Amino acid sequence: MSWRTVVITKQSKLDFKMNYMIVRQGFDVKKVFIDEIYMVIIESTAVSLTAVLLNALVKAKVKIVFCDEKRNPSSEVMPLYGCHNTSKRCREQANWDDEIKGHIWSRIVAEKIHNQARVLEKNGHTNETNMLYGYIDGICFNDITQREGHAAKVYFNSLFGSTFTREQENPINAGLDYGYTIFLSAVNREIVRNGYITQLGINHRNQFNSYNLGSDLVEVLRVFVDNKIVDLAPKAFGKEEKLSLVSLLALDVKVEGTSFILKDAIGIYCKSVLDALTYKDPDLIRFITYEL
Repeated sequence: MSWRTVVITKQSKLDFKMNYMIVRQGFDVKKVFIDEIYMVIIESTAVSLTAVLLNALVKAKVKIVFCDEKRNPSSEVMPLYGCHNTSKRCREQANWDDEIKGHIWSRIVAEKIHNQARVLEKNGHTNETNMLYGYIDGICFNDITQREGHAAKVYFNSLFGSTFTREQENPINAGLDYGYTIFLSAVNREIVRNGYITQLGINHRNQFNSYNLGSDLVEVLRVFVDNKIVDLAPKAFGKEEKLSLVSLLALDVKVEGTSFILKDAIGIYCKSVLDALTYKDPDLIRFITYEL
């Protein structure tokens, strides 16, 4: 079972040999067994890698994330075929019923706001916590009253100050963006692994977004990043903060009372939502629970 997240932070040459990823950094040579790798993050632009390694990683369904010159995630490698019946899955996806999509989106929004309320409660924002629980009670089909947006404003202003917005350039937003991208990549990996495509979403339908479905499913997971950023309270956003966010994928969590590490729980959660959409049964969704 894959479990390693490999982060390449400096000039390196990456190659493939005998089912190992070979990492050469000057005179230092390391080997990582490919079947153990869950995700590779190429953080430095001074990295070269071979096509044979890329092919081996893609075949093993390893998520590969490339960062830009500012060391922020900018792109990822997605296999064209996730499983043996991809064509069938894509036809099913194109025919997902609008009513079931609306019901499932409502549940995702409710779970997201519930998670946000827990973070506010942990940090002593009692009044705002109660407001968010009130928003959950007011969620309508497909969240047509936009409880998600109202909750987000209360949530972020409570955690980071009344003048905070997600458009500002500061260490907090840099951390949120970095963490959200890592989690989106993890979700996209599971979508493709199950034979679906990331472009066709439930609620997200931006024509310029290649990851509409991933953007839908990741909503309930953003709280892991939010909670970590609150704990870090970063004055700057650098290597240590990035590694702290990547390490979230190894957190101990539960799905219906059974313990998993988070990256495996994400796979269970994503598959459950995809099954719920295909079989028109929102009760199939298995959300992740955890201790803050």
